Amino acid sequence: MMAAFGAGAVTVMALAYAFERRHRAFVALFAVGCALSSAYGFAIGSFPFGSVEALWSMFALRRFARSGRTYRDSV
Repeated sequence: MMAAFGAGAVTVMALAYAFERRHRAFVALFAVGCALSSAYGFAIGSFPFGSVEALWSMFALRRFARSGRTYRDSV
């Protein structure tokens, strides 16, 4: 069950990353995928993997927040 969770999290993350340029919602989905991957990493005891994925999630959330400001400012 844990392996399926990890595979699902990484799949969501990879697909969202592939579609990030289509809509800013995919940036948010990428952040969620990273957070899920981070949770998986910590659950299996891989603290380096969990920590790196947590950082990626924070970076993606920051990009998501900035993309909204950029869009609103240009309208």
